[in-house]
Amino acid sequence: MSANLFGRPAVLFLPASRASAIRKARESAADIVFLDLEDAVAPEQKEEARAAAATAAREPWRVPLAIRVNAHGSAWHRKDLEAATFADLVIVPRVEDPAVIAEVAAATGRPVAAMIETPKGVRRCWEIAEVAAALIAGTNDLAATLRLPTGAGRAPLTTALQTIVLAARAAGRPCFDGVYNKLDDAEGLAAEAAEGRAFGFDGKTLIHPDQIAPCKAAWAPTPAEIARAERLVAAASGGAQRFEGEMIERMHVEAAERLLAR
Repeated sequence: MSANLFGRPAVLFLPASRASAIRKARESAADIVFLDLEDAVAPEQKEEARAAAATAAREPWRVPLAIRVNAHGSAWHRKDLEAATFADLVIVPRVEDPAVIAEVAAATGRPVAAMIETPKGVRRCWEIAEVAAALIAGTNDLAATLRLPTGAGRAPLTTALQTIVLAARAAGRPCFDGVYNKLDDAEGLAAEAAEGRAFGFDGKTLIHPDQIAPCKAAWAPTPAEIARAERLVAAASGGAQRFEGEMIERMHVEAAERLLAR
């Protein structure tokens, strides 16, 4: 697999301990699949999940397959790395030190994405982005480590989320928004996905196949956006100019070209 994760907005997380979930993920329209060995797997199921993840990763997949290992320093981390050598990508949770990314990359020979889930991780995400294949916002853990009250919403996370996007863009890395926890709230998911796109994220991590379609819809350019981008590219003369009542420069043309490519 190419390490290029751009243009893949729907990122599906599932517990590696559930064979039925792996089967559904294989048949889904997800753009990336993450087999989880960490939070979604109970301690007594860690070994079973690790074996299942290694088996699944040896099989052919239509999309990039990632394995999220347990945190660096945990009792399961080193054995998880053995299973992760079969995946296209390794996900490391709660990264706070870029040295962890380098260590995991050396141990697995795979590109490594970092989950930014703590204040220390946010503080050092600029350094982490320089060595990671991608940044992933762990919004649930961020909310917990920031001690946000239940129902606080995403507003208190805005600074952290935008910092993650800024760090990723500065390093030329893709970045993905956190999960939406309410499984039966398609409208809420669509709104949060639209917000994630507005923040600048490349996509969103998901926890159920039913969330894939609303996520893809949020990142897909609308017909109006496509039509305007086509007009802008066609009208561009190479310098600053007036276009439909606005001043445009080369940066606007490049943004329109990216939208058309997506």
